[in-house]
Order: sequence, then C-alpha cells, then structure tokens
Amino acid sequence: MTTAGRWDERMSGVLRLPSGRLVRGRGLRRPLDPSAPGPSYGLYLLGRPPQVFSWESRWIHWPDFRLPADRADARAALTGAWQRAADERVEIACGGGRGRTGTALACLAVLDGVPPERAVAYVRARYDRRAVETPWQRRYVRGFGAP
Repeated sequence: MTTAGRWDERMSGVLRLPSGRLVRGRGLRRPLDPSAPGPSYGLYLLGRPPQVFSWESRWIHWPDFRLPADRADARAALTGAWQRAADERVEIACGGGRGRTGTALACLAVLDGVPPERAVAYVRARYDRRAVETPWQRRYVRGFGAP
C-alpha cells in the first residue's frame, strides 16, 4: 500500500480546508476499509498511547471529553499535522471520531484561515454535524487563534 499523495475527498471523513488541504478524521473504534489507502501520518488524540501503526504517527495525551493535557504540545502537533497535510495523507483520530477529532479539525481550520469563532460550524458542516462535543472544546477552538 502506498501512502504518498493526497486523500480522495469523496472518502468518508475527509475534510477539505479552505486552502485545499485534505485531512481525514476518524474514530479508531471503527475498522479501516482495507481497500482504501492508509495515511502517511496520523495524529492520535487519546487518554493513553495508541496501538503501533505501520505509518508515522504522533500521540497527544487527550482524555475523552476533555482538552489536551499539554496545550503547547498539542498546538505544535496540530501545526505540524496541518503543514504535512499540504502534500501528505494526514489522519486525525480519537476513539469515536467526533469530540477530540472534531476539535482538532476545527483547530486545523483556524490554522488554515477560518476565523476561530466560525471554525466549529465549518467542521460541523463539512465533517460531522456532532463534531466538537463539549462547551470547553468549543472554547478551546475559539482561543486557538491566539498564540
């Protein structure tokens, strides 16, 4: 399986950012489609380290329904994922694929130029209508625009 190139934006979970970058959001509890290409890089948002993947990956300590344990590390990881999405297949995933994943995708949208106060609506309209599950996750996205 090759991991070079970009996602097919017709695939489930693929979000197109305003710049044209494509990022796939996913819930790790759902199995991967074996016929679909895998990511070249994954950013995993979990309360404990994830399984080992066959592609390069990074873990952010981010418990379910909460915020990242280390916000500076999360900002660096999200910025790196956004940069890589320019020409790689980047996957952002948590357990269910909505709360933490939606929050991270909204932060990527902010990095891509979406105003922080509109980023949650952007992700809900284009990825999952129930993305970004808690009030504190929404506040985190609104504050993500400030360094």
